[in-house]
Amino acid sequence: MLRGHQTWVFSSKPCIIASSAIGGPFEAQGALSGDFDILHDDLWLGQTTYEKAEKKLLEDACETAIQKAGLKKEDIQFFLCGDLMNQIVSSSFAARTLGIPFFGLYGACSSSMEGLALAALLLDSKAAKYVLCATASHNASVEKQFRYPTEYGSQKPPTAQWTVTGAGAAILAPKGQGPRVKAATIGRVVDMGITDPFNMGAAMAPAAVDTLEAHFRDTGLGFDNYDLIATGDLGRVGNTIAVDLLKKHGLPVPQDKFTDCGLLIYKEDQPVMAGGSGCACAATVTYGHIFNRMKKGELKKVLIAATGALLSPLTFQQNESIPGICYAVSFEYDGEG
Repeated sequence: MLRGHQTWVFSSKPCIIASSAIGGPFEAQGALSGDFDILHDDLWLGQTTYEKAEKKLLEDACETAIQKAGLKKEDIQFFLCGDLMNQIVSSSFAARTLGIPFFGLYGACSSSMEGLALAALLLDSKAAKYVLCATASHNASVEKQFRYPTEYGSQKPPTAQWTVTGAGAAILAPKGQGPRVKAATIGRVVDMGITDPFNMGAAMAPAAVDTLEAHFRDTGLGFDNYDLIATGDLGRVGNTIAVDLLKKHGLPVPQDKFTDCGLLIYKEDQPVMAGGSGCACAATVTYGHIFNRMKKGELKKVLIAATGALLSPLTFQQNESIPGICYAVSFEYDGEG
């Protein structure tokens, strides 16, 4: 199953039997609003804090995916989840609600594909029959923790990105109707010395390139073997850097096959600076928009390379640089179970 140095190729090709995408009011105005299962019109979601609202987003995504799969919570062996809050409390408190055996993960904004890669490994090794993986982020809770509370109204530079308010979930099974997980490349932590917390794209782009190169090297595949390759949330700045680095490393990038979830989710006239970000960025775009395109027959083979910036308020206060990570998962769908 191990291919090359850091890639798993799954012989059983576990199936995504159901997925869900939940969004907030800003996402409802975005370019992909039609691909969400639920769009909330209130950032508070009826809760008393933004952090509790984030947990509610996550619970909504999980319950929607379970319902779409025609399962009960008791049918699912494991729940894999991560988020951006301190000690991943959104995930652990959602796990408290669900009552499913829980693996807590932290890959920052790459958590969606980190969880999905591990879920596929559990299925491929016959360690589970059904696995639920999910992640969430909330614009106001993330801004409060990593930068400034939104009430401050602080100005941001053009390199900054807009944290997606939303959640995504997917249920994997050995067999079923839906996209299949073919392979996963586990990324290395890459740090190029970026220290600006308002320039996440530049911090994460080298990790995305490193993982994509590893995936191509381990599998013998390239851009020509995929209908679409999408990074997680590099935004305009990070996407430009990634394209330049890939070209310098001898990998020309076809413009029609390489994109970024942070560039897809919002409209051009929305004030999102360099694009979308957050755990929910890659999760909602993949589990909603991209999987819908696959089911319509528009895409057959897709590679999602979700990226994460591994900083915290503590490391920033200690003048540390910002390491990046990227997990790449390949999907294929031929319309058959």
